[in-house]
Amino acid sequence: MSNDCVFCKIVSGELPSTKLYEDDDVLAFLDISPAAKGHALVIPKAHHETIKDIPAELLGKVSAVVKQIAQALFAGLGAEGVNVGQANGPVAGQVVPHIHFHVIPRRTDDGLTFAWSHQKYADSAEMQQLAAKITALLTPNT
Repeated sequence: MSNDCVFCKIVSGELPSTKLYEDDDVLAFLDISPAAKGHALVIPKAHHETIKDIPAELLGKVSAVVKQIAQALFAGLGAEGVNVGQANGPVAGQVVPHIHFHVIPRRTDDGLTFAWSHQKYADSAEMQQLAAKITALLTPNT
């Protein structure tokens, strides 16, 4: 727990929330400033700031709840689609420094946009160089 983290205060009950799901490790609740009605946040109860910090096992538990919430938005709210978003660090748009996933119900003509400009690689050699830097740091799941 972090004393100054708004999500930790929600977990501890210091701040109110409209809970959708709770177990020993994960909490899901409605966003108080939703992009669309039904917009949910899914968090680990333990304080981890970014995806770099959260243990893989706990991330798996959070991801499983993200899936359940998405399914409930489809079935319960009649969502036609769902956006799942997760940002790491202020430069990426993370406002609350406690890892969280946004699960946002979508409908045709809802007016929401999640668009970014697309870049191009100079050539396939540049792509291969970047891929090599990334794959050198990856380990297979066993």
